[in-house]
Amino acid sequence: MKFKPGGNDQPNRDRLRRETSASDGLAAPLQQFFATSPVACPYVPARAERKLIVDLGGRGTAPFYDDLSRAGFRRSHRFAYRPVCRACSSCVPVRIAVDRFAHTRSTRRIRNVNRDLRVDLAAARATLEQFHLFSAYQRARHGDSEMASMNFGDYRGMVEDSPVRTKIAEVRDGSNILVAASLIDLLDDGVSAVYSFFDPRQDKRSLGTWSILALVEECRRDRRPYVYLGYWIADSPKMAYKSRFPALERLTPTGWTDFSAPAGAG
Repeated sequence: MKFKPGGNDQPNRDRLRRETSASDGLAAPLQQFFATSPVACPYVPARAERKLIVDLGGRGTAPFYDDLSRAGFRRSHRFAYRPVCRACSSCVPVRIAVDRFAHTRSTRRIRNVNRDLRVDLAAARATLEQFHLFSAYQRARHGDSEMASMNFGDYRGMVEDSPVRTKIAEVRDGSNILVAASLIDLLDDGVSAVYSFFDPRQDKRSLGTWSILALVEECRRDRRPYVYLGYWIADSPKMAYKSRFPALERLTPTGWTDFSAPAGAG
């Protein structure tokens, strides 16, 4: 996913002032933000998607991105974005509060069945081994998406084209075979799970869920309080699964709150 301003994407300044309110605590000049034109939503049928975008270049990028993450933004390459869809608020930013996380019967089972796996946190450098796994995952799980047609150059850009503190968590089994990987950004209050993929043939391992559990444990060891998971979307099966994680929090207009709290609570 890449963005660029221009043409009809130049936003109305007054509208952006409303969409990036002072309560977000963002430190970038207002003119750095721009809005995309509406396009078909990839998650909810018959809806239009529109994003607020900011370029992450320049001085102070890391702390600025930390603030953006707390304000519900995500990263793609050198841009951070947040949905600002008219008449729709289905995309809800969510994160796991590591200190409150306690295994459920389901997560404990997934942890136990994957005791042979190990995680190596490596520099954000693309490899052919990663790409082959990524491609197999895309073909099996997202065959109709644009990502399924990515070549190695595209994948390398996704991994390496980052102006922030980015790592890749490689997951290997007892035979040293790569079975999963998570591209993550290190934040001052946790990690942001940018994109994860895994061997689609190993359903019994629940590798997608296990990859998030591994990030929780990594944050616990490093005393990082949160794992940012991106957006929960109730109407999208691909995104609704995030509500199953314990100690989940969601971002509301008044701040972060427990995921199960009544709407509007802060």
